[in-house]
Amino acid sequence: MADVEITGLTKTYGPFRAVSNLTLQVNEGEFMIFLGPSGCGKTTTLRMLAGFIAPDTGSLRLGAKDITHEPPYRRNIGLVFQNYALFPHLNIFENVAFGLRRRKIAEPELKSRVAAALDLVDLPHLADRLPKQLSGGQQQRVAIARAIAIRPDILLLDEPLSNLDARLRLQVRDELRSLQKSLGITTIMVTHDQEEAMSVGDRLVLMRAGEIEQVGTAKELYNQPVNRFVADFIGRTNFIQGKGSGRGLFTTPGGVELTTSHYQPDATEALIRPEALRLSRVTVPSAPNNLAVRIVNSVFLGGMVEVGLVLADGQHLTAVTSPRELTEAGIELVPGSSVMISIASTDVVLL
Repeated sequence: MADVEITGLTKTYGPFRAVSNLTLQVNEGEFMIFLGPSGCGKTTTLRMLAGFIAPDTGSLRLGAKDITHEPPYRRNIGLVFQNYALFPHLNIFENVAFGLRRRKIAEPELKSRVAAALDLVDLPHLADRLPKQLSGGQQQRVAIARAIAIRPDILLLDEPLSNLDARLRLQVRDELRSLQKSLGITTIMVTHDQEEAMSVGDRLVLMRAGEIEQVGTAKELYNQPVNRFVADFIGRTNFIQGKGSGRGLFTTPGGVELTTSHYQPDATEALIRPEALRLSRVTVPSAPNNLAVRIVNSVFLGGMVEVGLVLADGQHLTAVTSPRELTEAGIELVPGSSVMISIASTDVVLL
């Protein structure tokens, strides 16, 4: 295990700046997620860490060692590719053993390490199979076993779950998180999937146009976004136009007032997450914000219901609630009908 220190990392391709002056500390044993839209620089950063791409400027340190100019084979990094990159002509045992043979590990220790790696991913019974005889989820586990068999200082994962179907993705995601914690390997994973990032990462690095927008835990990025891009990228949200004041008020152009615990007088938008809107037939005395709204539409999603709403000044909102809460509140979702929504002041975040 080792920590990772990235300082002033920059990579350009002609006029295009893929990564711009990126500086970041990844702690030993941490599961760090690089997240962002396509072309934001997350994969380029991962490839520079792996040694596949040389940075134009900046430095990379793995533990006490400067690896900026080290070739990939000297970095002791385990890498799991998006497409698994298994050798089709080798059985599972030999696929996992590949990195060990390259390092000229003695046969008794090699067999022990391969067996241990396959045990960790619950595939010891498939050691003699070929990759084509395995499912996508099993092939991904083999790729992970191969990466950890060399006992890497850090583990790099490039969109490791993107080729799996939705159901299998959840299963492998949970297994990956559990395995990383049990081994304590410093891990950096690239993904564009917000839910995936929030469920496995100790911290998230949200990137845009080659730069870091915000670093923090999933809760920090979700509840305390530093700007509109972060708020919009991490989960669904409602944006309300208006103006903040130093008195803890946010007022829309149509005169709708919201009490907020975020004092930002120059704010021009308020962020409210859909689950923060509580629907009721009457005013909730204990809530600082009670607003009359009109129902526009609703979408039933099994355990949840999305409700489209419109404020008195014409701005649209989406609420997320449960069928049970609607029943208990005695609310029928009839388009055009009026209901009340209550919002806690802490849930009105100013930007």
